[in-house]
Amino acid sequence: MEHDLSPATLAELRRPRSYPAVSVLTPTHRREPDNNQDRVRLRNAVAEAKKQLESDPAVTRERRYDVERQLDQALSEVDLTYAEDGLLIFAAPGEHQVWSLGRTVPERVVLSDTFLTRNLVSAHAAERPFWVLSLAADRVTLWSGGGGRVTEDRVGGFPRTRDLAENFDAERQEQVGDAPSAFRDERTYRFLREADAAMSTLLRRYPRPLYVTGEPGALAVLDELGGVARQAVHVPHGGLAHGSPDAVWRAIAPVREEQNRRRTEAVARELEAARGRKEFAAGVDELWRTAQEGRVRLLAVEENYRVTVRDDAGAHLVPAEGGDLDAREDIVDEIVERCLETGAEVRFVPDGMLGDEQGIAGVLRY
Repeated sequence: MEHDLSPATLAELRRPRSYPAVSVLTPTHRREPDNNQDRVRLRNAVAEAKKQLESDPAVTRERRYDVERQLDQALSEVDLTYAEDGLLIFAAPGEHQVWSLGRTVPERVVLSDTFLTRNLVSAHAAERPFWVLSLAADRVTLWSGGGGRVTEDRVGGFPRTRDLAENFDAERQEQVGDAPSAFRDERTYRFLREADAAMSTLLRRYPRPLYVTGEPGALAVLDELGGVARQAVHVPHGGLAHGSPDAVWRAIAPVREEQNRRRTEAVARELEAARGRKEFAAGVDELWRTAQEGRVRLLAVEENYRVTVRDDAGAHLVPAEGGDLDAREDIVDEIVERCLETGAEVRFVPDGMLGDEQGIAGVLRY
């Protein structure tokens, strides 16, 4: 299952396909007993997709068979042992993808000439993905973080390793106190420089906030190199290049919590200042309209805010029940995606922070 949504990947997902491009969305659950029915719901959703394919006169028999095979292959790749809060299957002639999402999605099947990406984009934004680069003299490990966890990621040539014993030179090894400094050695310096260059390349392709962990000596070398250190948060904690995901998360979590607290306070200040300038908007109806106009500069959304609406004759969005005719269960995700498309900053904030602002508020450009 896919997890990492880079700009290039999103652009590829959004390109037009030969009809039909099928999007299957279904909510999933992380724990029992809620997850007991996930497999049945997923199979039913795929069966509904096949039913729509069969009844659509615009779909030829050859293409229907092709897309049905893609749906079956996608279904066989799903491992609900690691389910999160939502699952998204994309299938089109000759291709399929499965995405696990850390944000719930409405249960639906869509046939079009493009894949439905708004729920994927919103989930990715809410997860706030980040990188952790853990340094040691003999190993540099890359961790992918987001949604309350980190996992080792083997992209960009990571992990990078070397054998210290092969290059040990007692005469050239500098001493710091009673312990040799492994990071002053020329070969180690070159090893970390290569890791720095590889990480710089990766950040251009997959831009995310970066945290760097390691002994003070390793962090000092990274500072001297002047590459990724310029945009990274340093966490002076050794041993994590050889550590476990849990150990890395425990080291990073307090730093992230403090950063998130500061960002939340900054968002609150910006919203308050926007009120005084009359550049403030709140509620899905107003934010939907201003987002379509490209006027939103900063969007704040409470973490678990969801609302179902319907379009009232095209003028306003009004509350609706799930399953109602023309109900739009993912309107918040639509707003998030549209704001990101128009260059707005999107911040997910703790539930209740926006008070009377109906779970969503924004700072307007004009």
